[in-house]
Amino acid sequence: MPERPYTLLSCSMSLDGYLGGATDERLLLSNEADFDRVDEVRAGCDAILVGAATVRKDNPRLLVRAAQRRAARAAAGLPDSPAKVTVTARGDLDPRCSFFTTGATEKIVYAGSDVAAATSARLAGVATVVDAGRAPRRLGLIGADLHRRGVRRLMVEGGGTMHTQYLTHGLADELQLVVAPFFVGDSRARRFVDDGRFPWCPDHRARLVETRPIGDVVLLRYALSERFEAEAG
Repeated sequence: MPERPYTLLSCSMSLDGYLGGATDERLLLSNEADFDRVDEVRAGCDAILVGAATVRKDNPRLLVRAAQRRAARAAAGLPDSPAKVTVTARGDLDPRCSFFTTGATEKIVYAGSDVAAATSARLAGVATVVDAGRAPRRLGLIGADLHRRGVRRLMVEGGGTMHTQYLTHGLADELQLVVAPFFVGDSRARRFVDDGRFPWCPDHRARLVETRPIGDVVLLRYALSERFEAEAG
């Protein structure tokens, strides 16, 4: 298997496993203390990846917020925020999205072979577009390409499709899952993951390595591969 970055999945969900509500209005599943924790994790990564649906729906900036963390990265000779990465099957991304227009960091878009050329033309001047081949090999090719670009620590922040694919393909090394103290109670909303064949099942349990209350939410941290010990140690 080609070399790939250490891959950390980060997610917040409701008590009943949803990533948000059933409407377009954003539902906050965390609190300021946890947002600061996530900011610290971001600052320690080389790249942050989200799916194209997250770019379209949430319009994320994906930047390190704290000035002292940006300064520490700059002092280490790094961009003040990690590179931004997204994956698209259709190529329908708006170059005016905050993903592209905020921050001086590199933006990389992995597009399916059938839309790569058109996506490159659409995003000319705002992102590097890479032909990522066809599913199901796409994530492996992305990991290998990011590694060649110097990305050693990758943070995957969503959404549900990306989390599902990284987990079912066995390409996640760590999961940081925050649980909010309420229910969504609406099956139209997006769940944390889709149906799939996951390596972690009743006969092969994921290893819980940390539980931490953060205000009214709780962080559950799981080691998903043997690489976790070397990275944490």
